[in-house]
Amino acid sequence: MNEIINAIPEYVITAVISTAIFYAFKYGETFIHNKALHAKTAQSRELWSFLEQVAMTAVNSLVSADMTGQDKFNKAAGLVQTALDNQGFKNVDVKAIDAAVQAAYEKSDLTDSNDPVKEAIQTAPNRANVIDQ
Repeated sequence: MNEIINAIPEYVITAVISTAIFYAFKYGETFIHNKALHAKTAQSRELWSFLEQVAMTAVNSLVSADMTGQDKFNKAAGLVQTALDNQGFKNVDVKAIDAAVQAAYEKSDLTDSNDPVKEAIQTAPNRANVIDQ
């Protein structure tokens, strides 16, 4: 009987250590998973930043080209795709490239800078009520 009573602390210590190891592994797994998600988010943010810069450069390089608007768009999208391929970004969706080129076009000198919505808000007789909402 004495042997059983003396063995109880060993069993308790073993159970506590096993539980601590289990929770340490669970915490470590969650920690690593969160770090991987953060790294993917940071990588995506950098890719989108690079995509915007390349699209803006491609659109600006074609501003004075003697081409139709659709030809300029297609050429800019091709230039962006080539630049991304050269930098090792192979899995960028064509729709994302088209959206970046369209956004760059909207920001470029090719578009009219007057925004009719902003003008309507600023010239409205009770614009303070519209802006506050």
